[in-house]
Amino acid sequence: MTTHVVDPSNAGEAPPGSRPTDAIAARALGPAATPWPTDDPFLFCVHHDDAYPAGNDRLGPAASLAGRELGMDFTPRDGWRMYHGREVPGFPQHPHRGFETVTVVRRGHVDHSDSLGATARYGEGDVQWLTAGAGIVHCEMFPLLNNAGPNPAELFQIWLNLPKASKFATPHFSMLWAPTVPRRTHLDTAGNETEIVVVAGTILGRDVPVPAPPPDSWASRAESHVAIATFRLAANATYTLPAAEPGLNRTLYFFQGGSLMVGGELFDRHAAIRTRSELPVVLTAGAEPVEVLLLQGRPIAEPVFQHGPFVMNSREEIVQAFEDYRRTQFGGWPWPVDGPVHAREAGRFASVRRVVTRPPG
Repeated sequence: MTTHVVDPSNAGEAPPGSRPTDAIAARALGPAATPWPTDDPFLFCVHHDDAYPAGNDRLGPAASLAGRELGMDFTPRDGWRMYHGREVPGFPQHPHRGFETVTVVRRGHVDHSDSLGATARYGEGDVQWLTAGAGIVHCEMFPLLNNAGPNPAELFQIWLNLPKASKFATPHFSMLWAPTVPRRTHLDTAGNETEIVVVAGTILGRDVPVPAPPPDSWASRAESHVAIATFRLAANATYTLPAAEPGLNRTLYFFQGGSLMVGGELFDRHAAIRTRSELPVVLTAGAEPVEVLLLQGRPIAEPVFQHGPFVMNSREEIVQAFEDYRRTQFGGWPWPVDGPVHAREAGRFASVRRVVTRPPG
């Protein structure tokens, strides 16, 4: 870990009188598909970025899989990974309890199936927000739909903790289709653009409608001030992230581009940068475009006991989670294979309780 002492309002367009007096800690980011460091209320964040080849008739890679450790392929050989998939890349059925997954798909597609009978295909800017609550089993496969050329895939998966009062909430499946996710463009004084995409929170102001989080989510509580957003700054662009409430954990993940200035401090390597939430933060791109992910929220501040896919408040609850899963399989797996994918021509859709929705427009 590298720690930098920076002034997040030292340059650019920050309002007067906003200069901070304490440090910002920056932690180096690993390569894509390596979990990034997170702070309460977030548990986990991973950036998957794979340059998949053309797809075959089974929607897997039309390329040799020889030499790969199928079932546990996390080495980016030839620029892509199979992860836990054996024919199609992705993550066959696995359980969750006690937290939420927020999956932001920037390129490519994800095929979802779960133990409640829900299915979906989403991507190209769509977001799936899944409250595991008392327990759910799901799979996330990455179908390679283009059989004539490359299938680039890029996504974030973010784990957001649930407070004790919601650990056993009824599982809830939400789709945030790309056209409903706010996108705004900011021009700095030199006319350089920053594109902002907001999955959760009010960083663009309360007059910008953002899809509602699931009802039992920590993010559904106004006092949590949970925010999830991405920023793409054009070369030399400057953007000021507005101040928020005090006492929040706010981390900026600089994950793409050559260099980023944060309040006059130069970051020439990708990093997780923790900032003070009550102060504006000035970002300035270097000579090429940069991209940044924001995770922000008030800490839940409860004990966290995690074992693999279960996140509870005590060791006893973890033991109980394993026992409950062994006994009930969280509803059982209703699909004939562990990693089902949908038909190539299915398009983007979600089917929940036999109600099918598609992206608007």
